[in-house]
Amino acid sequence: MTTQETRAETRSPGLMFPTGFVWGAATSAYQIEGAVAADGRGTSVWDTFVNQPGHVVGGENADVAIDHYNRYREDVRLMAGLGLTAYRFSVSWPRIQPDGAGAVNAKGLDFYKRLVDELLAHGVDPWLTLYHWDLPQALEDAGGWPERDTASRFADFAALVHDELGDRVTNWSTVNEPWCAAFLGYASGEHAPGRREPAAAIRAAHHLNLAHGLSTQAMRAQRADSLIGGCVNLYAISPATGSEADRDAARRIDGLQNRFFLDALLKGAYPEDVLADLRAVTDTDFIQDGDLALIGAPLDTLLVNYYSRFTVSGAPGGARSAAAAPTDSGSPWVGSERVGFVNGGRPVTAMGWEIDDSGLYEILTRLARDYPSVPLVISENGAAFDDELTADGRVHDQERLAYIDAHLRTCHAAIEAGVPLRGYFAWSLMDNFEWAWGYGKRFGLVYVDYPTQRRVLKDSALWYAEAARHGGLPGAAE
Repeated sequence: MTTQETRAETRSPGLMFPTGFVWGAATSAYQIEGAVAADGRGTSVWDTFVNQPGHVVGGENADVAIDHYNRYREDVRLMAGLGLTAYRFSVSWPRIQPDGAGAVNAKGLDFYKRLVDELLAHGVDPWLTLYHWDLPQALEDAGGWPERDTASRFADFAALVHDELGDRVTNWSTVNEPWCAAFLGYASGEHAPGRREPAAAIRAAHHLNLAHGLSTQAMRAQRADSLIGGCVNLYAISPATGSEADRDAARRIDGLQNRFFLDALLKGAYPEDVLADLRAVTDTDFIQDGDLALIGAPLDTLLVNYYSRFTVSGAPGGARSAAAAPTDSGSPWVGSERVGFVNGGRPVTAMGWEIDDSGLYEILTRLARDYPSVPLVISENGAAFDDELTADGRVHDQERLAYIDAHLRTCHAAIEAGVPLRGYFAWSLMDNFEWAWGYGKRFGLVYVDYPTQRRVLKDSALWYAEAARHGGLPGAAE
């Protein structure tokens, strides 16, 4: 750590969280590792996507990212210094299985063994995500997620990784944000592989869900003590007015964004109204007998990524996702392309995402009310702002600090209301490659000076460290 990374002023906790509450931060492999050609790693769809003109702001790529592949020991020491009790990270499928099937790349797998050992040695619990969007290009060449076989290949990959690391990693997540992988990747083309095929996106969404079910089955056959969860990105959805058209728009977007995945994971069924919306685009005969039973097998944990609220209108408005890239793209809202997204008048982050912690409370209490009881974890929550390293060598990101504070207070209120919330992971641990936005959007608790790769704790990191150490939100200065 640098001399600027001094410990924040000790504060007494104002709100205490339950004993054992997980205080973590999260990253993903492609956004931080770099070393895209090192030690036998194969090519991913994102490697291909970023090297095509117009896909990423400024033509940037993740060839180096923040060089975590070579600096992981330094980064783990940083986590331990922050008092994190857990670290959520993903493994790179093409680093471990370059072609998405067949032979294992031992050097790639060894990297994750070293990372897990380093985390455990520093008292940080590893939470492993198996898929955060970096599909091996060889599998995309064979059709990608619209092809059912990709789900089977993923189950094989999950079993391989779980067999090697299951003795040291307890908490496992299968597919991160399947909505993004399906509809940003195959409908709008904003994300890799950049396809604009609405019918293919629907098949991809189901096969990503199926990949969760098949991989869960495979891992549970190996070990009974692993805790396995699915991970969804959820939004609170509000109609712009009380009109019938706006209420139907809210139903449609809630259906495709939230219920399509929640009902499959937690009820073993797809919502009939959502299927009816999607049948206007394609038939659903790719959903085979037994699929939903696999997908809906009981979970140990539901991981929830939350960032913002959508306000929607039935009036045409050129629908775009909250994560829309600043490039020409199609709509990710398959079957509901004419739904409009309305500015709700709230403050926004540097991504243009409205800040609304009340939406998180709405999501958490809805899960506890409407779905079978399952332990919940906030696996991503955070905000991008225009951070600057100031003359005093610090990053005074008070907006991010306030964002995290507000959302943690909402988590505490949800726990008080009976929601089985077990932990919180800030997104992200460090500034990194922000997909189609390149390096211009900073989400990190830790500032990364990209030319030098120097890490500097932001004010939000120092504040979060105090919360993690004391198990509660800071109150008045002592």
